[in-house]
Amino acid sequence: MAHFRYVLSCFLFFYHSLGGQTDSSRINYKTRKIVVAGTSGVLTVGSLVGLQQAWYKSYNTGSFHFFDDNKEWLQMDKVGHFYTTYQMGYLMMEAFDWAGYSKNKKLFIGGTIGLGYMTAIECMDGFSKGWGFSWGDQAADVMGTCLAIAQEAFWQEQRVKIKFSFSPSGLAKYNPNLLGKSLSTQLLKDYNGQTYWLTASPGMFAKKSGCPEWISLAVGYGAYGMLGGHNNNVVAIGPDGQVLSFTRERRFYISPDIDLSRIKVKNKLLKKTLLVLNMFKFPMPALEFTKRGLHFYPLYF
Repeated sequence: MAHFRYVLSCFLFFYHSLGGQTDSSRINYKTRKIVVAGTSGVLTVGSLVGLQQAWYKSYNTGSFHFFDDNKEWLQMDKVGHFYTTYQMGYLMMEAFDWAGYSKNKKLFIGGTIGLGYMTAIECMDGFSKGWGFSWGDQAADVMGTCLAIAQEAFWQEQRVKIKFSFSPSGLAKYNPNLLGKSLSTQLLKDYNGQTYWLTASPGMFAKKSGCPEWISLAVGYGAYGMLGGHNNNVVAIGPDGQVLSFTRERRFYISPDIDLSRIKVKNKLLKKTLLVLNMFKFPMPALEFTKRGLHFYPLYF
């Protein structure tokens, strides 16, 4: 299921709509709490109802069931769940911090809102024809949430971050109904073009090293050659009429990165914008590792 990135975009809009920080003597935290609680509540309920009417209503089976999709898409969908709940937990903890909630409420309410939301969607999957409640998805959701909360609890900051990058794979045209017909839908559905990154700054762990905290090193994971979830059971025809064959493979990457959230800026709106943009990997040179060997990209998206 690819609509969880639609969900993340809703939370992004909510976070970016929050006002900037002001002089602490003039902050009305009561009003901020009302804004955060009210807006997140309306957004959560409204989007779940919207998804039910727009998507799930047509696929409802009336009976709850489980579905094992752990071997699909070379686990790229699971990494997507991990990324989504991490970002939702991180953004909601930032929102709770802005509203002046206590540390415990920030961690255990703000940090778990995304997990609760994704669990609700997973339960909706459980009643849907063709899908079901996936324990693999749920485990990935829990892991993403735990990564965000654990760092906030122990370090009071996010030293290890998860990022996303995308470049058209060229494979969607062979199965557009599943991989997307337009660039916008391919961004959500074509796992062949997606890469997920764990990125961290050495300067965040060695404060006296002199390494700028905005310079990071990223390790990425992607996959290619997938025309279907389990196998390539779609006939791909090339421009000359020949039948094409694609090998499904995992791809691993190492690349430098820039932590935009660590760049010191005074403008509060710009600072918030950089934090949101930091969810995406900055295009940089990258070294790719596959079972075929190594490949160097002068600029990898």
